[in-house]
Amino acid sequence: MNHIAIKEASNYVKSKLKETPEIGLILGSGLGVLGEEIENPITIAYKDIPHFPESTVSGHKGQLVIGTLEGKQVIAMQGRFHYYEGYSMNQVTFPVRVMKDLGIESIIVTNAAGGINEEFNPGDLMLITDHINNMGDNPLIGKNDEDLGVRFPDMSQSYDREFIKHAESCAASLGIFVQKGVYVGNTGPAYETPAEVRMLRTLGGDAVGMSTVPEVVVSRHAGIRVLGISCISNMAAGILDQPLTHDEVIETTEKVKTNFLQFVKKIVSTLPA
Repeated sequence: MNHIAIKEASNYVKSKLKETPEIGLILGSGLGVLGEEIENPITIAYKDIPHFPESTVSGHKGQLVIGTLEGKQVIAMQGRFHYYEGYSMNQVTFPVRVMKDLGIESIIVTNAAGGINEEFNPGDLMLITDHINNMGDNPLIGKNDEDLGVRFPDMSQSYDREFIKHAESCAASLGIFVQKGVYVGNTGPAYETPAEVRMLRTLGGDAVGMSTVPEVVVSRHAGIRVLGISCISNMAAGILDQPLTHDEVIETTEKVKTNFLQFVKKIVSTLPA
């Protein structure tokens, strides 16, 4: 990872800021609406930030929104980058490196995911307890830069246990039911086959998607604490015997918008330091 590129991107973002952000938010398909809740927002298009890729997927606005959310200074990615868009793992995770350089110590990462666990329902929110990297690649492959993180980072607590407990208590206080489970990261862009879904369930997966894992690996490498939330936007292939579409994903995230916004705002307002 190029230090100069990270610094150039970070310095450009810093030049637009009035306050230093504390919490990073990565908002997945259909979940960028949280960015609209940020007060006194400074908006920066990805295309204007040096070395940033650009989002090419519907439901991803492609901009940083920086400002105040529930009294905390946050920096939100409205739209992320995916391996299936043709970007390298370094490009996909570049914004995490920039967030770390800006001083971010905690990240809330969200995604829309297919439900593998047959006890789940579309519209459920799932706290990610762990993940399975099924992408056949890793953003840390290559020469390691000790200034960015250790060669062999510990992934035994990829998703911060204190944050998970905190999120559970926030959900309980709001009367919002949340699931917990293991997220499987696949490359996409094709949805899984029914046979692949059965395999992933056997391996211990509860939900499957095409993002999140690279950003979490790099977050842990950088020493950033992570909370992960999946919106179960549909049941994965073979469970309900119906075709899967991206439109369905966006439609479901729209339906759970109120609960999702309440939940994340409550978490942010009281997130442990």
